[in-house]
Amino acid sequence: MYQIRPQIYQVKVTLQGIEPAIWRRLLIPADLFLHDFHKVLQTAMGWENQHLHIFMRGNRLFGPSDDEWKQNGRFQDYTIVRVNDLLRNPGDEIVYQYDLGDNWRHLITLEKQTEPEPLEYYPLCVDGARECPPEDCGGPYGYQEMIAAVKDPSNPQHKFFSALFPDGLDPEYFDLEEINEILLEDDYGCLLPFDEEDE
Repeated sequence: MYQIRPQIYQVKVTLQGIEPAIWRRLLIPADLFLHDFHKVLQTAMGWENQHLHIFMRGNRLFGPSDDEWKQNGRFQDYTIVRVNDLLRNPGDEIVYQYDLGDNWRHLITLEKQTEPEPLEYYPLCVDGARECPPEDCGGPYGYQEMIAAVKDPSNPQHKFFSALFPDGLDPEYFDLEEINEILLEDDYGCLLPFDEEDE
C-alpha cells in the first residue's frame, strides 16, 4: 500500500537572551503534533523536562490542557495542534517558552520545506552550537553570571559554582551525534516528569 510521507520542515531554534547564541537546526515532520515537538525540543536543546512549557504564536497560546489554562480564551490544547498549523511558509515564527519562572524563550523559525529522504529517520538534528544552560539557574541573566563566575577565580561566587559543577561547565560543548542517538529513543528521549525520582 502506498503511503504518503509528510513534508519535512527545517527549523532553527534559538534560545533568546544568550550571547553567543545557543541554537539547533532540526528536520521535523511538518505534521508533528506540538506536544511531540515539545519532547523533541527538550532533547535537542538538552533540557530535562522539569518545568511548565507553552508555545506562542502572536497572542495565541498552545500547551498542556489543565484547568488554569482552559480559562484563558487564547489557549488551545497542543495535543490537537500540529506544527504546520502554525508554521506554513519560510520565515514564519513561533516561540517555545520553557520554565515560566526562569523564562527560557526559544525562537523557532521555519527555514525551508523539503521532501523526506526515503531511508532517513525524523526528527533529526543537523546542526547547532553550544550547550544548554543547567536547569534552575535563573534564566539568561543568571546563566551568564554563573558562566562568568566559573571562568574567573577571583569572582566571589567562583568557589560555589565550581563545587556545584565538579566536572566543569563547558558552554561551548555540543554533541550532534549524541542528540540524534537520544532522539531515536521512546518519546524522542525526553524525560517524563519525575522519571529520575521514580527509578
